[in-house]
Amino acid sequence: MWPESQPSKIEDSNTKTFEVQGILREVSPDHRTATIQHQKIPGYMPAMTMPFNVKVPQELDGFEIGADITFNLVVRTNEHWIQDIQFLALRIENMTNHALVTTAYVPRLKEGDVLPDGELLAESGEHIRFSDFRGNALAFTFFFSRCPLPENRPRMASNFLKTRDALLADASAPTNWQFLSVSFDPGFDNPDVLTAYGNYARGGTNADHWLFASMPTNVLASIAPKLGLLVLPEGEGITHNLRTVVLDPLGRIFWQFDGSNWTPEQLTDVIKKAARFTQVDWPTNKVTNPNGLY
Repeated sequence: MWPESQPSKIEDSNTKTFEVQGILREVSPDHRTATIQHQKIPGYMPAMTMPFNVKVPQELDGFEIGADITFNLVVRTNEHWIQDIQFLALRIENMTNHALVTTAYVPRLKEGDVLPDGELLAESGEHIRFSDFRGNALAFTFFFSRCPLPENRPRMASNFLKTRDALLADASAPTNWQFLSVSFDPGFDNPDVLTAYGNYARGGTNADHWLFASMPTNVLASIAPKLGLLVLPEGEGITHNLRTVVLDPLGRIFWQFDGSNWTPEQLTDVIKKAARFTQVDWPTNKVTNPNGLY
């Protein structure tokens, strides 16, 4: 049994540091992200498997998947990272031939593909569908209100808020656009919770161009694999990655942001282009290039 992680002293009013122990499960090719199955962090997060930003990628050089590690998790208002990563031992996982589990391959949707329709429960208590927003560029992202990491919840909401403000303030911007924040935790994020969190994220009760909704598990099971979205309940928490998708007015995938390293300026640029994109035939040479992102 691991001893439980203990939070360290608060370094300033916006920074907290936690000493954590866990198992290294995955490392991105550039070593800037590490997925770790970590133990409970008292007062902050239950035990779960999560991707973390790595402050110094070189600290992961030579680490093997399955290694027991310790690290410091640093959390600020709008960002987090791990640092001071230390190797403890290499864990050899138990293997068994009692069962064989396979997962069917589901091709990911690509630009120009129509998003399958699905019913959601809106913060108003009404049932809505993705197809209700046809005629608009629709940007939607996923969250669950209990998630503590700033990139996974506050930053996504902050980016949407800044993008909405920029579009509303731009007299030359198109008006056929909509934001949708979708919870994959429908058991907890009911309409009352969605309304309260939505008002917090929007900075008030103005829901103009931005709605909150929850996605039933059957719809999530159908759509998530097509977007490369991972959602896995684990104890008191949910293991997940991040996806933000922009649809054109015909309901087709216009662009998808993976992870949290995108800016309101980039999303603003994509929304403007998507809202004006109404070609029935999808071009093979579409170039969007929001601020040099792609």
